[in-house]
Amino acid sequence: MQKSCIFTQYLKKMAKEQTIVVQDIDIRISQIRDEEYFSITDIAKKFNPENPATLIMNWLRNKDTIELLGTWEVLNNPDFNLLEFDKVKNEAGTNRFAISVSKWIDLTQAIGMQTKSGRYGSGTFAHRDLALAFCSWMSPSFQLYVLTEFQRLKKEEAAKNQELQEWNLKRVLSKVNYRIHTEAIREHLIPPRILATKLEGMIFANEADRLNLALFGTTAKQWKALNPALKGNMRDHASAEQLLVLSNLENLNAEYMRLGFAEEDRIKRLNEVAIYQIQLLLSMPITKQLPNGNLEK
Repeated sequence: MQKSCIFTQYLKKMAKEQTIVVQDIDIRISQIRDEEYFSITDIAKKFNPENPATLIMNWLRNKDTIELLGTWEVLNNPDFNLLEFDKVKNEAGTNRFAISVSKWIDLTQAIGMQTKSGRYGSGTFAHRDLALAFCSWMSPSFQLYVLTEFQRLKKEEAAKNQELQEWNLKRVLSKVNYRIHTEAIREHLIPPRILATKLEGMIFANEADRLNLALFGTTAKQWKALNPALKGNMRDHASAEQLLVLSNLENLNAEYMRLGFAEEDRIKRLNEVAIYQIQLLLSMPITKQLPNGNLEK
């Protein structure tokens, strides 16, 4: 089961650096200023494994490339040095013209390309728009493969974000309904005279375990004994479907208590509802994974 903290850690790690594989080539994607930057060093290795920097240098020698880079910077970089850019553009395309990525950045204060050094993660990175243009310059068909794989990655990332948001929403809903549930316990199970805090807590715990039995088939104490290494309680490790059903059971139990149903009747009804709703959510028989409706008090 994927949990909120696991999703959060995964998404944070994914946000720093991702990798897509295109035609057996690993292409790193880094987040820089909340934008995706592709390693064009990795892309160049597809066509020149021994010296990918040569391909990048040749791309930068092209006048069309300089004009493309400059246009991107004008649209996205308010600090772009237009004066220096004009000088570079005038030289571009001549036999004597050569410029490195580092020099381009130093002269124009460009942000569309970045260089990384170090033992791990080094190379030249370009904003996705520019990286795809680099791909097209080398091979239009390879550019299409890269774009297709990147779109697949973004869909997968969006789905994981959506799942995380849904899980958190259902977790919050469960907590809100727990408040409604405890208020019903106060009104219908706790005698009107003032009780000791410990005794009141026992009543709440017993009622919470009634829901645990109905949905999970075990009490909190039994679950903890079976899972001593896990942190938190069984609800912290529940699936999104289980949390959704739990919120429904809490409301139902509160209503059953208001109507005066006996404890034995309530747990049987709750167990039946849990089985039915989980089966609907998962669209497959899961009776073996849930209590069979014949739980004893």
